[in-house]
Amino acid sequence: MAEMYAGLPQLPAAICASCHHQGKAVSGQTVKALLAASLREVADGPYLFCPTPTCRVVYFAADHSHHFTTDQLRERVYQKVPTDPTVWACYCFRHTVGDIHMATLADRQAIIVDIMVGIQAGQCACDLRNPQGACCLGNVRSLAKHE
Repeated sequence: MAEMYAGLPQLPAAICASCHHQGKAVSGQTVKALLAASLREVADGPYLFCPTPTCRVVYFAADHSHHFTTDQLRERVYQKVPTDPTVWACYCFRHTVGDIHMATLADRQAIIVDIMVGIQAGQCACDLRNPQGACCLGNVRSLAKHE
């Protein structure tokens, strides 16, 4: 994978070499949990998540030595296909974009409450299940607001 970065000028650690957009720090555990590839390919060191929908790169090493793309993950990534009705908007409690699109205002609020109750009960594992490595509730709220 290093060939992708060969010959490129040095980029700041938080910039994706593929799309040149800002990445967001993500734990190595998140990367390991979501890769469908051998974990021997995962080097120690910081990783970043690329949320750009038009970029196939999902995770990249801060030193730009390697990256992982959408076809190397166990889950489809909401940020990469945010309008696909079958992609998860909430990975822990399994609410899809389509669930939220099709829901009434009351049902959208019920989905949000369901997620909040699960979080309060300690049932969420967004750091391991959500490719962005952070809570899905913001994604769900944003979708619910724009319907």
